[in-house]
Amino acid sequence: MAQPNHDPMADAGDVLGTYLRSQATAFLRGLRLHEESRAAATESGVAARSLRGAARRISGSLATFRAVTESSWADGLRTELAWLSSTLADEHAYAARLARLMDALHRLSGSPQLPAPRGSAGALTVGSARAGALLDRQLTLARTRAHSATLQALGSSRFHAVADAVALLASEVPLDAVAARGRVGEVLMPLAAVAETRLSAAVSALPPVGGCEAAPSPYDADHDGLWHEVRRLLRVHRYAREVLGEDVTRPAAAGEALDRHRDAAEAAAASATAARTPRIAPATAYALGVLHADQRHQVEAARTDFQHLWLREPAAAPR
Repeated sequence: MAQPNHDPMADAGDVLGTYLRSQATAFLRGLRLHEESRAAATESGVAARSLRGAARRISGSLATFRAVTESSWADGLRTELAWLSSTLADEHAYAARLARLMDALHRLSGSPQLPAPRGSAGALTVGSARAGALLDRQLTLARTRAHSATLQALGSSRFHAVADAVALLASEVPLDAVAARGRVGEVLMPLAAVAETRLSAAVSALPPVGGCEAAPSPYDADHDGLWHEVRRLLRVHRYAREVLGEDVTRPAAAGEALDRHRDAAEAAAASATAARTPRIAPATAYALGVLHADQRHQVEAARTDFQHLWLREPAAAPR
């Protein structure tokens, strides 16, 4: 691990408490912006991302540095923040997935490199229009349901309890009386190293990619879960480095590759789900198949990008 900006002799409770209070303040700011911008979709999306980012940072830090806090309180708040972040993410995820798939269909229908089925040059264009309409219906319905779930969640007593807990966190952090008096170098750094070790083990368990004979087919989605878990662990690792005051530019770059991986994998799954719709026309099924293959290639490209970042920039990986 790189030398932290925080003094290793500083009190662990002071350093962790300062970080958690700042993220709690960011959460409350994002909540206020979200409430003020519900009518504007773009502003609401920005506010929701800010709110989720603060929630994830609090939750991830409580997971890594649980021993420095009151564990029962930390476990309860982590569970509630995970619920809230997931609920807020769904609506915007469906909208982004639809936009991604529409852009891909538009790009693919005009590509001269794509083979047309059975020699019909216009089949992909016709199928793309129908596939786009089908995806629009399915994902818009899913987004509408997610929007309703979000409104219900934001009006629930459960949400208000979470908001109240974070508001209290902004002024006072429940810390373990003994561990919080320890030094950063003795308490926080070893706990952050554990998060690094877990990440390193998960990366080592990933299947090979990028031209290796043992690499799985880009159409094989069996290993997506392993990559999603690496993405989660990398995020937790990055938040731990933030607590210690370290530079997180390189871990963030690797995380962006894994974000692209997740987006492409979920888009591929959506196109596969649409292709299983009963009684769709052959041209529609063909267009959805081409779309699925395109997104699985994007999955493979994101995996290769991550591996290259990991190998080329050792500072982005655990040491």
